[in-house]
Amino acid sequence: MRLRALLPLLLASLLLGGCGYNRIQETDEKLKAGWSEVINQYQRRADLIPNLVNTVKGYAAQEERVLTEVTNARARVGGIQMTPEMANDPQALKNFQAAQSELSGALSRLLVVSENYPQLKSDQNFRDLQAQLEGTENRVAVARNRYIEDVQGYNTLVRRFPVNLTAMVFGYEVKPNFAVENEAAISRAPTVDFSVAPAQPASAPAPDPQPEAPATPPSG
Repeated sequence: MRLRALLPLLLASLLLGGCGYNRIQETDEKLKAGWSEVINQYQRRADLIPNLVNTVKGYAAQEERVLTEVTNARARVGGIQMTPEMANDPQALKNFQAAQSELSGALSRLLVVSENYPQLKSDQNFRDLQAQLEGTENRVAVARNRYIEDVQGYNTLVRRFPVNLTAMVFGYEVKPNFAVENEAAISRAPTVDFSVAPAQPASAPAPDPQPEAPATPPSG
């Protein structure tokens, strides 16, 4: 009796395994983990920004426009709470990517401005923050690229016959992905060359030499 009760379950397990159901589950869970890593690295970057802005403000408070751009861009990023479910929404993913790209641009402009302030560039706290930011940008790029590859693999799986039939029955659809155009530019970490010497003001031209007075001829 127990064997008869288990037979339908065994048959169902074999059918689901053969039609790709288990592979869909594994791939979907991998996507969720990949998305969590993307969000984790973006959050790490956002956490660095307040200290970076305050450090720059201590030396370059007059750069109010650039400081405000970074602060506002970070606020817009913080206002978008991207859950794994929202990542399935193409428009939500597009808005998230646009906000992160805006923040990347604002950070790049902030670091370029820092070149004009030798004391800021020599500040150890600023140098540490800039190094942490570069490392985080690299982690963001790696996490994004892995997620892009995972989504491509998932989408290929759920569109391939006969797995596509299983995906259709259980409601697994193709997922949106990060835009790959300009991916290299978006993912590139901001760079600042601390070896560049600040521009020096042009020196005033030397005055023309005064003509010598003619020698007085000897008398008598």
